[in-house]
Amino acid sequence: MAGRGVSRERSDEESFLVKVEDTPPCPQCAGSTLLLAQFPHTWKNRRGDDVSGLREAVLCPDCHHGEAEAVELLALFAVDSQVSPENLDVFGGLAAAWVESVRQRTVNEETLMAEFELWKRSEL
Repeated sequence: MAGRGVSRERSDEESFLVKVEDTPPCPQCAGSTLLLAQFPHTWKNRRGDDVSGLREAVLCPDCHHGEAEAVELLALFAVDSQVSPENLDVFGGLAAAWVESVRQRTVNEETLMAEFELWKRSEL
């Protein structure tokens, strides 16, 4: 789907930017991605202070095809070749729903620590 970045105006915590051109490869499979979403993210550091920043997520047709939140967005990409004035509202709504689902994902600390230990031993 060709097009430029699409910004969704909402409150600061709900705002996001979607890029549909020149997206990076999928970090899971290294395959092509359909969009890159950038959105505000806040987390607590070890002292308990809020740290604000940005998170990025990509939509991969191979890795995300079974996710309920991605199905309709992937279908839109399959049908339409670009973001246009005719599909912008639909695209924006589907992208917003997908970004919200990604925003709610958290890191599995046990898996992260296990992989970190493997990495320290040069086993990953």
